[in-house]
Amino acid sequence: MNFLADLLDLILPEHCAGCGLAPVLLCDACALPLQGPARPARTAPEGLPPPWTVTTYEGPLRAILAAYKEHGRTALAAPLGEALATAVKAALTPHHLPTTREAHRGHDPPSLVWVPSRRLATRRRGHDALRGLVDVAAQRLRTTGVPVICVDALRQRGRVADQAALTARERTTNLAGALDVTSPTQIAGRPVVLVDDVVTTGASLAEAARSLRKAGADLLGTATIAATPRHHPA
Repeated sequence: MNFLADLLDLILPEHCAGCGLAPVLLCDACALPLQGPARPARTAPEGLPPPWTVTTYEGPLRAILAAYKEHGRTALAAPLGEALATAVKAALTPHHLPTTREAHRGHDPPSLVWVPSRRLATRRRGHDALRGLVDVAAQRLRTTGVPVICVDALRQRGRVADQAALTARERTTNLAGALDVTSPTQIAGRPVVLVDDVVTTGASLAEAARSLRKAGADLLGTATIAATPRHHPA
């Protein structure tokens, strides 16, 4: 974290996290991509349902997520979490799921399980960024009559390298066997939607899905806020 940049954020008036121009948390233009409908992402490794996503991880969204995750602008959890809720709802739509009334009668509501961040990253940031977005998404879904619960079901078994500079194959190798289920009884036989903030190659989601299925979860689908764009050679 850049100490000088963070100090300036505290001293200077808040500006849009996306473009840095308008004196608001998020201007209309930068917020617009987060308010669109969900669509299946193109990136999906073998055995993983195409993740539902809302926007593309480029331009202002990169700055928005960095401001939320790395620079303490936690108020951005609201628009980001709402976008995640849109993707989760799309992942749930094809399935017959209990209503809020049925859930109260003992039917299992869908569980939202997120890909865990590296422990070092969580300590450095001072907050569990993805968990914050999942909490907002769950609250939004419940207000629309979709009963979901948040389950902290996954943990890292050991140290993994930072994924940012790795190729798709290297990401898959880096994450092989890296995740485990904390308490299989929490999710065995229960409907689960797996969530993350961004899907790049899908390696993190694929490893998480493997762990959940091994523990007996009924994986309904996956959902993210954004997907990295696919660049084709000219």
